[in-house]
Amino acid sequence: MKQENNYNRDVERSIIKKFRKQIWCKFTKAINEYELIRDGDKIAVCISGGKDSMLMAKLFQELERHGKKNFELVFLVMDPGYNEANFERIQNNAAMLDVPITVFGTQIFEIVSGDGMASPCYLCARMRRGYLYSRAKELGCNKIALGHHFDDVVETILMGMLYGSQIQTMMPKLHSTNFEGMELIRPMYLIREDDIIHWMRYNELQFIQCACRFTENCAAGGGSDGPSGAGTTSKREEVKALIRELETKSPSVAKNIFRSVENVNVDTVIAYKKDGVKHHFLEGYGK
Repeated sequence: MKQENNYNRDVERSIIKKFRKQIWCKFTKAINEYELIRDGDKIAVCISGGKDSMLMAKLFQELERHGKKNFELVFLVMDPGYNEANFERIQNNAAMLDVPITVFGTQIFEIVSGDGMASPCYLCARMRRGYLYSRAKELGCNKIALGHHFDDVVETILMGMLYGSQIQTMMPKLHSTNFEGMELIRPMYLIREDDIIHWMRYNELQFIQCACRFTENCAAGGGSDGPSGAGTTSKREEVKALIRELETKSPSVAKNIFRSVENVNVDTVIAYKKDGVKHHFLEGYGK
């Protein structure tokens, strides 16, 4: 790994220069297109230690440096019970990349591991989200930012169809139902995972591979902040592999899946839900 004093400056320059089209422009496009930031926002940039959230932190720093200074940032790291190596790597990367993290601890891994569930991942994810909202609100934030990217969105759409018998997507922003006044935003929404990996390798960076105590055997390497869990991960990996295979024959497959939820014609679906109420095409048929 590079050891020069100007290492962080080189990393920052690569975002604006070499990866401007693939990463920087897509980051700012998502913020503008989905209106993710408003004047006076105080945003908790949630860092898990993987490649996605660490890049997101650097992108926010660049936005603060080069854009309108109409918002505040807190770089929030929650320790759910990382092993020592993972936690040390998160801290070292933050220091090396000049990201001033605010750390708070929880007992999530310990609680979940003693729950007796065959797959504790859903509970763990819910608890982590709740702790992040709660701590962010205590710090005066009105938004939390998560590092989900374009491929997470596409995989979620396809997983919903194949395994959940539903058509839905991972939204670029949504209001919290349990924490009044809080909102979740996903500013990496339009960035491809391959471009994130390319940025990471170009800068010779190493992040934790996965935060979960139950999968610590993959503690080092690229790292991802996308949806995780034993059962979920296997299905997500299946879907990821399927999309990659299809893209070898038709490169626009992922983009088409993404756009499919932007072009829903409710006149051509059997039924749909609106505000929790199910509507059937027969309600207006022939009228």
